[in-house]
Amino acid sequence: MKLIIAAVMVLSLTALLFIIFRKKLGFQWLTLFGTHLVLSALGVYVINFSGLISELYIPLNPMTVGTVMMLGLPGVALLVALKLIVI
Repeated sequence: MKLIIAAVMVLSLTALLFIIFRKKLGFQWLTLFGTHLVLSALGVYVINFSGLISELYIPLNPMTVGTVMMLGLPGVALLVALKLIVI
């Protein structure tokens, strides 16, 4: 089973690299991704340590940073609302 999973991962990585270099995207997408990653983590960090809401702490993990990366500032608002309402 591990061999099958490893083969699928290698095949997926090969296909992804083929697509990236076939369309001549280069490494520009990596810079954009890194910028979004840093800004997303910074947004969650600012919410955690700003002191505006004292009981609020959003964990800084890949899931929360990924949510903020995809949704932007509305993602931060979504996480704050979920934390205040649901949890």
